[in-house]
Amino acid sequence: MTTTTAPAPGPALDAFIAALPKVDLHVHLVGSASIPTVLELARRHPGATEVPREEEELRRFYTFRDFPHFARVYAAVNQLVREPEDVATLVLGLARDLASQGARYAELQVTPYAHHVVGLPMRAVTEALDLAARRAAAEHGVEIAYIFDIPGEYGEQAARVTLDHALQEPPAALVGFGIGGIEQERAKYRDAYRAAFAAARAAGLHSVPHGGEMTGPETIWEVIEGYGAERIGHGINCLADPRLMAHLRETRLPLDVCPTSNLRTGQIARIEDHPLPRMLEEGLYVTLNSDDPPMFATTLAEEYRVAARVFGLGRAELAELAANGVRASYMAEERKRALLAEIDELTGPAQGPAEGGAG
Repeated sequence: MTTTTAPAPGPALDAFIAALPKVDLHVHLVGSASIPTVLELARRHPGATEVPREEEELRRFYTFRDFPHFARVYAAVNQLVREPEDVATLVLGLARDLASQGARYAELQVTPYAHHVVGLPMRAVTEALDLAARRAAAEHGVEIAYIFDIPGEYGEQAARVTLDHALQEPPAALVGFGIGGIEQERAKYRDAYRAAFAAARAAGLHSVPHGGEMTGPETIWEVIEGYGAERIGHGINCLADPRLMAHLRETRLPLDVCPTSNLRTGQIARIEDHPLPRMLEEGLYVTLNSDDPPMFATTLAEEYRVAARVFGLGRAELAELAANGVRASYMAEERKRALLAEIDELTGPAQGPAEGGAG
């Protein structure tokens, strides 16, 4: 996992990226925790996990060998979220960080099972999420929505806990139901996961699973056909299947792409190898997102700078990615129109895909 240093996009393009109204549709609650926030939690709960309590050691802790190693580190940090105020601290920290980058909205992926296993009651977690969403809007001008996701390697119990929380004690801003974790572990729990997604969709939640991040097109087909996916996290391995690419083009099914994440977890060897440029060339509906930004030493704005610096995207292409994110989001239609108008005012009318990939 190596990168090469390329020239910065330049002050003018940096300023454009900073001013561009952005949304983050693929960012995880625990993975969004800044280095200072994780250190605060580690010191708040000494002995709870192996997470270091000193900055230099924590940065070394965030050097990942592969995705399973990343999953273990993520689980260790998850163990630090032990009180409702810890949940609110993470949400507000993300809102503050996004506001500083010109972001206006995020769909934050929350894993209720992780809070369940440390004994946090559903109601307490929901109250913390509701409070934090209100404060994020009031204090930082960032609208927060939530997606509840199943950690895919934990099976039927994780699916049940996630669904129960989504249906019995949902936060007011819950918009979606997802699944993440190690994709290779999902097949053995296929029926349980399909049933959970069917129940969530019947309750009005959008289906936004991860798929095709560390496995091939077969996982993307499974989330489309088995989970009723309306938007897919990552999806970068779709390029191996021409029939799948044709389906994605025809249905305008959005793919939430996170280039630096794929580098840091070993899904690509070099950032230059990322399939984002080809996905765009193939006419796929792509959004740009941060995933677990402090863990991967990135930000949402930095992902736009990577798109400019490494892949050569200019203002029009970056604006189209930002507009794609707005259209693919689950924010209110009036809010979408307002943000798209801001993007148009900054860049001229975007010629992006028509609405329809997301509701």
